[in-house]
Amino acid sequence: MSVAPFPSQQVGDLTITAISDGYLHAGFEILTDIDPLDARQMQDKAGITDHTAIHINAYLLRGRGQTILIDAGAGGFKQWGGQLVTHLALAGVQPGDIDAVVLTHAHPDHIGGVLDAGGNAVFPQAELIVHQQELAFWQDDGNLSRAPERAHGNFLLARRAFDGYRDRLRWFDGGDVLPGLTAVPLPGHTAGHMGYRLDDGGEGLLVWGDVVHFPHIQIPRPAVSIAFDQDQGLAAATRKTLLDFVSAERLLVAGMHLGEAGFAHIQREGAGYSVEYQGGLREDCA
Repeated sequence: MSVAPFPSQQVGDLTITAISDGYLHAGFEILTDIDPLDARQMQDKAGITDHTAIHINAYLLRGRGQTILIDAGAGGFKQWGGQLVTHLALAGVQPGDIDAVVLTHAHPDHIGGVLDAGGNAVFPQAELIVHQQELAFWQDDGNLSRAPERAHGNFLLARRAFDGYRDRLRWFDGGDVLPGLTAVPLPGHTAGHMGYRLDDGGEGLLVWGDVVHFPHIQIPRPAVSIAFDQDQGLAAATRKTLLDFVSAERLLVAGMHLGEAGFAHIQREGAGYSVEYQGGLREDCA
């Protein structure tokens, strides 16, 4: 079987592959602390023609006898994404091969893909693994009642997903989630937003979830948050701290909205940063 050349990295004996679910779109009016004209110019500078496109990645982790997904894309919710299963097949993986789906958080573009159009579990053998604070937030009726009406669908989708895996739902409160995979709290985006650190054989990588949605805007300007952040100030502070850390450590990062390249190093340059995608593509973001 031929295997599509999805971006992959090796961390010790673990292989991690970026699997595209497709795109969603969001206008610049949902960004804070930036003029929409500046945002458009930054996208132009980065060579992005579809300014409002936000790419959706999931990450396939293979090794040590397990096949794991970190997030599952949108699954076509609101016509977002929906390409994950097709792309997994091109990578030689069927839904029944997945042993666990580990969530960074339960927003629709991360959890929607665990259910099919009929509300059935897409991954019949998989555990669904989520931080206990994230699970509690979406199941709290008080949070639902206080949320704006436009967000009610997000709550209902998360609850349907948890119910669809109720016999295989596992929550955690920190530490090692699976062998070789350690949870890293990245607060601000959602109540229990997590990153996941892979370390093996002296090599490391951080899957940072939704630290950025528009990388060519929010990496050079970490103060810019998005309406999807539950606590925009905290999300911005987390982003700044993390950019400082991964650039200083030269730690490879993976992000659900980094783009199809999937993996990058962040470099500190003066007051700004640059993104160096694996495979030689370098994009200045200062």
